[in-house]
Amino acid sequence: MKAKILVAAHKKVSLPNKEGYLPILVGAKRNYKPDISYQRDDQGKNISDKNPNYNELTAIYWAWKNLKDADAIGLVHYRRYFFNSKPYTLNNVLNIDEVEKYLSRVDVLLPKKRNYYIESNYSHYIHAHHKEPLDKTREIIQADYPAYLSAFDLVMNRRKAHMFNMFVMNKRAFNSYCEFVFSVLEKLESKIDISDYSVQEARVYGYISELLMDVWLETNQFTCAEVNWGQIGGKQNIRKALHLIKRKLGIGKKKTHF
Repeated sequence: MKAKILVAAHKKVSLPNKEGYLPILVGAKRNYKPDISYQRDDQGKNISDKNPNYNELTAIYWAWKNLKDADAIGLVHYRRYFFNSKPYTLNNVLNIDEVEKYLSRVDVLLPKKRNYYIESNYSHYIHAHHKEPLDKTREIIQADYPAYLSAFDLVMNRRKAHMFNMFVMNKRAFNSYCEFVFSVLEKLESKIDISDYSVQEARVYGYISELLMDVWLETNQFTCAEVNWGQIGGKQNIRKALHLIKRKLGIGKKKTHF
């Protein structure tokens, strides 16, 4: 098996010096940086210009349409990686042999679920973001993807989810995932008006896609393994806890999750 793991970045950063990792400059069409030699997400068939709204999905789309020589494709972030053990450093990210060993047993590799404890995935989302896009997503699934509706409702009522759009998948699963997610989001674009959204909230399609991961996984029943993930530089746990309390109390403007 030949696996490629994209590392999404919007600037020049320190990266893992390991086989199989492919740094990709996201939003390259708008964010042109001639001094960065990473793979660009605006080459070949792409949606690079949608990066302000789609986040790292522009890298995923590029891989779906252009990365033809890989048997498995994944995505991590320049600060978030998969790890088998601590310390969470660039030297200790999951190596490609370990990834391929996992994928010899399962279809999909995902980060361990994030637990919201006192909130459902739905309530957490609408306390952090505009409610309309998520409700419109359900309407789209009910109308055009009815086989996914029961899984959508199940995931929305859970308190845990696989977040961050981090994964590694075999090619069959990856193609299935992309076909579902990008077709739903394309329909969503025509259903909502984000012209008055803040810069953070305009990233709406990226946020919605995080919740669609488990909807897709539940419906298609691909086999899955979870792996530890870590963030280079720490997770800002205190800051996140304060924002959660403020959201629950209705204090201040809505914030995106971290």
